[in-house]
Amino acid sequence: PAPVKPPDGGWGWIVLLGCFVITGFSYAFPKAVSVYFKELMKDFHVGYSDTAWISSIMLAMLYGTGPVCSIMVNQFGCRPVMLIGGLLASSGMILASFTTNIIELYLTAGVLTGLGMALNFQPSLIMLGTYFDKRRPLANGLAAAGSPVFLSSLSPLGQVLLEKFGWRGGFLIMGGLLLNCCTCGAVMRPLDMGMKRKMEKAQDKYEAKEMLPIGGKSEEGISATDGTKKAKKAKKQPKKGKKLLDFSIFSNRGFIIYTISKFILVLGLFVPPILLVNYAKDTGVPDTEAAFLLSIIGFIDIFARPACGMVAGLKWVRPHVAYLFSFAMLFNGLTDICSARASNYTGLVIFCVFFGISYGMVGALQFEVLMAIVGSQKFSSAIGLVLLIEAFAVLIGPPSAGR
Repeated sequence: PAPVKPPDGGWGWIVLLGCFVITGFSYAFPKAVSVYFKELMKDFHVGYSDTAWISSIMLAMLYGTGPVCSIMVNQFGCRPVMLIGGLLASSGMILASFTTNIIELYLTAGVLTGLGMALNFQPSLIMLGTYFDKRRPLANGLAAAGSPVFLSSLSPLGQVLLEKFGWRGGFLIMGGLLLNCCTCGAVMRPLDMGMKRKMEKAQDKYEAKEMLPIGGKSEEGISATDGTKKAKKAKKQPKKGKKLLDFSIFSNRGFIIYTISKFILVLGLFVPPILLVNYAKDTGVPDTEAAFLLSIIGFIDIFARPACGMVAGLKWVRPHVAYLFSFAMLFNGLTDICSARASNYTGLVIFCVFFGISYGMVGALQFEVLMAIVGSQKFSSAIGLVLLIEAFAVLIGPPSAGR
């Protein structure tokens, strides 16, 4: 059947809200956990690189399980996959609060929570693509704003929980917060089913009213036509084997260029947010002020993403959105190079402002550009394969920088 036309609003705004929350948890959580690293280093007698692996594994699971998510979404649909993901993410953090060594932390907070967030993140983006078309750049920008909003709130919250309940209590409460992913999964109503049902019902009732005299018999007629329609539908639709992953996208030159550039970018993209707090603490910045640096990045990012989404949606910009994305990547890299000159707290704050702008631009445009290259039909397979390739970069980037 032909895909249903995206409504560009209506229930789509609720789907957008769910996507906002899930994007927030998926991207902000691995960075917000870095607030606990200093305590973990003391408790488990490990170094920078060892604790950086927790965030890296979490992000690598978020990215590396892309094809698995694509297959599950193609097989079962978005909603069931997201509900299972929410439960896994929560249970990972709850189990992490009872761990006794760093390896157990890798398996619980890293692997289990990372897998849970992956099963939420990808389906939410696919749902957003089915509900929005004309307003898609803006919708992607607003959904991407979840990452900075959550980063600017989860980082100080983590610091407060650490001081009040220790890292174990903090992990337990964070695990409870992740159950909100299940709520977001529950609102992801499949678009085609809802729309088709409404249209069929309206058509059936109209036909019944036209054919039958008004009165008691018309109601019977309506229910009878409903019944026959269902029986016909059941006969008509034999189960087709769905393509689990569409590898034909590798014949698209634009997709290959996008994948290579994203791999190089992601090697360094998450290094500053993960290592910044510890770096600041080592240069003598007080703990609370060091955690506040992530909030600065988050606060700037909140405005950068929707603003960039709005700019990308303009008539004369949208056809050339790939060039805007290229500029965002270049800007982000140059910001990192200039950060080497930041030797005091003021310098770090200035770096955070510019990093927040460039990071927000990349975040707002990355999936919009991918969808523009491959189209919404192949998007679920494309995002899965891109995330898998990026997973290797995410896994080796921050620990290498830590080393």
